[in-house]
Amino acid sequence: MFNLITKKRGNLKDDTLAGLTVSLVLIPEAIAFSFAAGVPPQVGLWSAVFMGFITAAFGGRPGMISGATGAVAVVVAKAFHYGYDIGGTEIAMQYVFAVVMTAGVIQILFGLFKLGHFIRFVPHPVMMGFVNGLAIVILLAQESAFKTAGENPSWLHQNELIMMGALALLTMAIIQFLPKLTKAVPSTLVAIIVVGLISHFALESRTVSDVLFEGTGSGELSSQLPVPSLPTGIEWTFANIKFIFGIGLTIAMVGLLESLMTLQLIDDLTETRGKSDREALAQGAANFLSGLFGGMGGCVTVGQSLINIKSGGRGRTSGIVAALALLVFILVGGPVIGEIPMAALTGVMFMIVIGTFEWTTFSAFGKVPKTEIFVILAVTLITVKLHNLALAVLVGVIISALVFAWKSAKHVTLHPEDQEDGSRIYRLHGLLFFGSAREFSERMSPLEDPDDVIIDFKDAKVCDYSSMEALSALTERYSNAGKRIRVRHLSPECAKLLESAGSLVEVEVAKDDPHYTIARV
Repeated sequence: MFNLITKKRGNLKDDTLAGLTVSLVLIPEAIAFSFAAGVPPQVGLWSAVFMGFITAAFGGRPGMISGATGAVAVVVAKAFHYGYDIGGTEIAMQYVFAVVMTAGVIQILFGLFKLGHFIRFVPHPVMMGFVNGLAIVILLAQESAFKTAGENPSWLHQNELIMMGALALLTMAIIQFLPKLTKAVPSTLVAIIVVGLISHFALESRTVSDVLFEGTGSGELSSQLPVPSLPTGIEWTFANIKFIFGIGLTIAMVGLLESLMTLQLIDDLTETRGKSDREALAQGAANFLSGLFGGMGGCVTVGQSLINIKSGGRGRTSGIVAALALLVFILVGGPVIGEIPMAALTGVMFMIVIGTFEWTTFSAFGKVPKTEIFVILAVTLITVKLHNLALAVLVGVIISALVFAWKSAKHVTLHPEDQEDGSRIYRLHGLLFFGSAREFSERMSPLEDPDDVIIDFKDAKVCDYSSMEALSALTERYSNAGKRIRVRHLSPECAKLLESAGSLVEVEVAKDDPHYTIARV
C-alpha cells in the first residue's frame, strides 16, 4: 500500500509518459545549473539532451536519467572563471568545453579498465560528507541570483531583493506541498508556471532573458542546433594543460561517483542489476560529445531518476523520450523559456539543496563512532572550502581506511598454549597486515620461548607482504636463538601469498598442516 516503487518491467506506454514527465522537470533545473556554472542557459539545456539521450540508449542502467547536475556545475564554474580571467566569456567557454571533453575521455578509460566496482569502497560517511558539502556549495552559488550579471556584479535593490525572496519562497512552497494534493503533474513545473504568471501579469521580476541581456547584451535564447567544434583560443601551456586535466579529472570522478551511487540505489529499488562499467563508458561518451557540441557535461540526476522510476519508467525508452522531448522544447520554446523568472529557478535550487543535504547527519552525533563523524565533517569542509569534490572523497576514503587499519590492528590477539612434548603453540586471532605486523612481532619472545614453537593461523589470516616479512623475520630470530618456529592452518589465500613471495620470505610450514605439505617456502 505504501510502496512508492513498483517492481516491474517497463512497457512502451509507461516509459513514454514517464519520459515526458521527466523532460518537463529537466528544463528549469538545467537552466538553474547553467547559471550556477556561469554559462548561458542553452549550454545546460543541450547538455541535458546529449547526456540524457546517450546514457539512456547505451548506459548500464535502464531507467536512469542523466543531465546537467549541481555536482558537475560547481566544478565547471571553476573552469569558466579560470578562462574568463584569461580572455573573457569566449575563452571561458572554450575552457569549459575542454575540461568536459577531458572528463569524458577519463570516464571512458575508467569503463574500459572496468574500474566501476571500486565505487563499493566508498564508505557511507564519505558519501554523507560528499552530499552535505555539495548541498552547501550549491547553496552558496545562489548568491549570484541576488546580484546583477556582468563583469562587476552588485546586490539588487532592496525592493528587488524582497521580490526575489518572496517568489523563491512561493516556488518552494508549491514544490513542497502540491504533491500532498495531487501527483498528476510535476510540482516543479507547476511552481515555475504559477510564479511565471505572477511575475508576468502582477509583479515584474527578473527573468532568464533579463539576466542574459545583463551578461551578454542580448536577451534571446538561441534555439539553433549546435555544431561540433573543438576548443579554440586556448594557449596550451603546461599550466593550462595541468588545470584542464585537473578539473577534467574532478568532473569525471564526481560524475562517476554520483552516477554509480545512483545506479546502486535504482538497483535496490527495482531489484535488478545495472552494469557499472558500461555506465561509465556511456557517461564518458556523453560528456565528450556534450563538450564537443557546446555543452557543460553532467551525470546522472538522482531526483529525475527517482521521478522516472516512480512514474513507471523502467526501460531505455523513458530516458530517450525525455531527451527528445527536451530537444523539441529547446527548438520551439525558446521565447517561453526566456520568460522563466530567476526567482523561480532560485527556489528550485533551494529545494534541491534541501533534498541533497543528508539531514540524518545531525541525528548521527552521539550514536555512531566519533571517527565516522570526523570523516563526515572532513569531507564536507574540504568540499566547501576547496570546491574539489573528488579530492574530498579521496581524503575521506583514505581517512576511513586508516581508521579501519588502526581498529583492525588492535583486534589481533595471541594466546600461548604449552604442550606436553615441551613445544608451545601460539593461537593467533585476527588479521595480520601492515598495521598489526609490528605489534605481533613484538609479542613473540625467542629467548623465553621453548625450542619448538608453532603459530596457529586457524582463526587468522596473512594479508600482505608486511605480514609475510614479519613472519620471515621471526623465523630468522628464532633460528639465531637456536630454536624452531613453524606455522600451520594457513588458508589457501595465505599459502598462495607465501608461494608467490618465493625466496623473498622464509617461513616453515608445519608438516601436520592439513592444507599443505610444503616444508619451506
